[in-house]
Amino acid sequence: METADSSSAEVPKMAVRLPSFWPERPAMWFAQAEAQFTLAGINSERIKFCHVISQLDHRYTTEVEDIITSPPEQGPYTLLRTELVRRLSSSPEQHIRQLLTVEEIGDRKPSQFLRYLKSLAPDVSDNVIRSVWTSRLLRNMQSFLAGQNKSNLEATALCVDRISEVKAQPALASVDEPTDIGALWQEIAELSRQVAALSTKQDRLQPRFRESDN
Repeated sequence: METADSSSAEVPKMAVRLPSFWPERPAMWFAQAEAQFTLAGINSERIKFCHVISQLDHRYTTEVEDIITSPPEQGPYTLLRTELVRRLSSSPEQHIRQLLTVEEIGDRKPSQFLRYLKSLAPDVSDNVIRSVWTSRLLRNMQSFLAGQNKSNLEATALCVDRISEVKAQPALASVDEPTDIGALWQEIAELSRQVAALSTKQDRLQPRFRESDN
């Protein structure tokens, strides 16, 4: 059991120089802090606790105010580290969203860009992919897609390809755009039906393949 005397009697072998707190990667920051504590020969939970608190500004002390104001007698540093990492860390989906938001569409077709985003984050939900993908399209296209959240994503991307092609052809500038685009959305419905049919067919075939493997 750690006592007040044992923690106060511990003399560091060298000065502890903790790096500036890194809120985006708290687990990495604590790994660096642990290295400093090891070099300084500090084992006391209470002393580690005090060092960490001294490095936090008010934005992050408020995240663990309950622990700072009422630290437990046993393992205050371990609890502080665990909770600070947990409370500041992004969920896996938030982390992937941050990763995806640095990607730009460039000269790719909308459908090509969609496939690229899915390859970067194969386990992320379509809702997140749709949000990131839509945000990279032209503003008028974003507005146009605002009410299409329930449409099949792949079919929507193919239709956006077609709309982009139509808008890029000067010879079609006189075409009645609402009517033309309305026809393209009919294509979305048909493509969605085809994709759903293919998915159902694939699901039915998979058990047969498993049986043949056995």
